[in-house]
Amino acid sequence: MSSEVSRPLSVPRSPVRPVEVDRTSPVPLYYQVATRLQELIEKGEIGVGSRIENEVDLAERLGVSRPTTRRAIQYLVERGMLVRKRGVGTQVVHPKVRRPVELSSLYDDLVAGDRAPRTEVLDLRVIPATDAIATALEITEGTEVTWIERLRYAGDEPLALMHNAIPTDVLDVTREDLADRGLYELLRRAGHVPRIATQVIGARSATAIEARTLSEKRGSSLLTMVRTAWDATGRALEYGSHVYRASRYSFEINLSAG
Repeated sequence: MSSEVSRPLSVPRSPVRPVEVDRTSPVPLYYQVATRLQELIEKGEIGVGSRIENEVDLAERLGVSRPTTRRAIQYLVERGMLVRKRGVGTQVVHPKVRRPVELSSLYDDLVAGDRAPRTEVLDLRVIPATDAIATALEITEGTEVTWIERLRYAGDEPLALMHNAIPTDVLDVTREDLADRGLYELLRRAGHVPRIATQVIGARSATAIEARTLSEKRGSSLLTMVRTAWDATGRALEYGSHVYRASRYSFEINLSAG
């Protein structure tokens, strides 16, 4: 197998640093090309609206085959990061927020990715726990919990509609707190550090209200996440039920063989 590393790739009309693919790696070349471009798009080094050079020129610049290049481009089109326009070519559209599946908050992930999180608090009140909430938090049905509804933005775009229930004796929180900081940061400041969680990820269509709130069309695809988090002692700290715009958001799962 050749140890040669391909020539660098840059995108015309955009101040992008070179990208390289490694022929010695077991990772398929198309995936290397796609993930390198994805990283640059997510970091803003390839801006929204930038045009990607045609497959022939791109393949020649990389020293890979045209089918490899076509497959890399198609991968990013399917992920909603590129779009093909007749008469224009392939352009960058709004990048998705990729969130690693680990015990962190969306706010923390957006800050880490330099995505300028902003929060609109839609509801904050004390309610009796429903059966589902009580089961998740391991409390008696009807026990008072703090109910929180927030709309989370990445920059100027609405990204997620989040509902959380927290035992009232775990966290005393205000609208200002929730607007300025992430929920997990507030829990940590209160001395309650989430250590373990169960999480279920799914998908469904947006309701009319959800679509309007998230600036999507009714029936658009949403990703869903239901999570319960516990501290090191095994006490349930929060229950969350969130929906995310599938056109702007994805979960990233890293797998390895045991």
